This record gives sequence, structure tokens and C-alpha cells, in this order.
Amino acid sequence: MSAFSSIRATARRLTSTAVGAALGFALTAVLVTAPMEAIAQTEAAPAAPAATPQASGQGPALWVIKDADSTLYLFGTVHVLKPDTAWGSAKVDAALDSASDVWFEISNPDDQAAIIPLIQQYGVSPATPLSSLLTAEELADLDTAAKAIGASGAQLDAFRPWFAGLTLSMAPLVKAGYDPASGVEMTLKPRAVAAGKTIHGLETLDKQVKILATLPEDIQLEFLRATLSEFDEAATQLDQMVDAWATGDVEALNRVAVVEMKTEAPHIYDVLLVQRNTDWADQIQTILAGSGTGFIAVGAAHLTGEDSVQAILAKRGVVAERQ
Repeated sequence: MSAFSSIRATARRLTSTAVGAALGFALTAVLVTAPMEAIAQTEAAPAAPAATPQASGQGPALWVIKDADSTLYLFGTVHVLKPDTAWGSAKVDAALDSASDVWFEISNPDDQAAIIPLIQQYGVSPATPLSSLLTAEELADLDTAAKAIGASGAQLDAFRPWFAGLTLSMAPLVKAGYDPASGVEMTLKPRAVAAGKTIHGLETLDKQVKILATLPEDIQLEFLRATLSEFDEAATQLDQMVDAWATGDVEALNRVAVVEMKTEAPHIYDVLLVQRNTDWADQIQTILAGSGTGFIAVGAAHLTGEDSVQAILAKRGVVAERQ
């Protein structure tokens, strides 16, 4: 497979299944609620804890790591869900309740105001508009996709390719009923805050933005082009991923969310998953060196496959047991 085909296949995979958005980046929950208004500062009221529809079976996978004086739970999340997705479980509730500290990918997934300066710095480039990078046909597709989120291609013209791609990749999901307000972090964080737990972030919004913004320009463009070409299929494919996640089928989730990315473009796989998983494993070992009980919730793609957080920890002698 040529390098171009590899980039295109991976970009398509990232877009049509919303791996980068729904399973990889908590950043999405900040952007998707009002992508066109993200340039203008807003301040949302604190969210109230919401009830979670209970899973009929075992629910999503949960792992635990223990040493003499520490207990850490690992829980895979989906950042945007349909409000009626049944994923709640007694074991997750008990694990969260037992923790004094809670870690998310970012500590402020509900903070739109925090993203504004980052968008202005990394997501907008008036000097290199999309109209100078895309063909006339692609610009027409861009305009059609933009209309699905109540915008126009002209309004997105100053967006950098990664930001336009991420924004538009979520449009068909929102249309299909997916909502960041129903995502796992947006559900768990208010519960943790209401219970007086200390909230931490494994990364910052700044770091998450830079992961995408520093991708090579050709990969960003293919990500955007794939978003436009696969626009109508994203929701169906995300449905399949969510079904696997909500039933705790980690192997199926690995097949649909991780394996193809690794096969088609190892560089992107390394940047989006392996490097971040390694960093998080380092942080988990530091947390484990302390004492007490913690709950760690990150995108489910990070907790599946041979380069998952648990696999990296296992190579260091730290065992995560499935609950």
C-alpha cells in the first residue's frame, strides 16, 4: 500500500468511525456542542449529575490495579453518546463511589471557554484558507457538510484542516442523536464533583489540541477529505463501536477501533495511542506509588489492544485485572 493510500485509509477510519473523536479525544466534547460559536467566548453553568440508563448485561469493561496501599480503577469511556445508551452498572458506580480522586483525560471536558484561545492559535489560519487547499468539488462537499451544522463552507474557510475535519466529523453523529452532554465524562464528572472528589487531568486541553494541530499538513488534509467522503456513514459505524463498548466486548472494540489504524498507518497509531498510553502508564505508576483509591476514566480505545495502557503496565510488572 502506498503512503498516500495508507494516510487516506487511516484518515477514513478515524473519521467514519469517529475513533479520534468518540474514543480518543475528550477535546471533542468541548468542541462539538457549538463548533461555530467556539470562536466567541461563552461560559456554561455547572452541569448537574445525570442519571445513567443501566446496562442489561455486565456493561462496559472495568479494570483494577492494586498494591499494598493503593487501588486504582481503569474505565474506558465514549466521549459522545446517545442519551438512551444503557451503560451504567453497579460495579462502575461502586468503583467511583469508593474513590477519593478521579482522573479524566482532561480535567475540564465541559469548559468551552478554555478552548477559545487554543482554537484561535491552532485551529484558525486565515493566511492559508481551505479554499486554497481543496478542489472545487471538495469545497462544494465542505459547504454541504457545513450546512448540516447550521454553517457554511465560507464560515469554515479559515479553519485549519484538522479543526474543520474534527468539527465536521461530529456533525452526522449529532444528527443521529449523539450528544456530548450524554458522554461518559459529562456524566461522571458532575457526580464526582457533587460527592466532593478531587478531579485531575492526565492531559491538558492545550496538549490535546497540539496532538492534532501538529500533525503534518497532508495528513490533516486527508483527514478532512475523508470526513467529507464518509460523512453519511459515520453514525452507523459509531453505533457498532458503542454496542461493543457498552456490552464489555473488548475484543470487538479492538477490531473496529484500533487494529486497522495500527495496520494502515503506524505513525498515526503511535501519535494518537501509543505515545499517550505510555505517558499515562507513567502517571499511573506515580499515582500507585502513593496511597488511597482512585478512578481513572479515559477513551476506551486506550484500554484495548496490545499497546493499551494495561499492556504497557503489564510489561513493567503492574497487573490490571478485569472486574
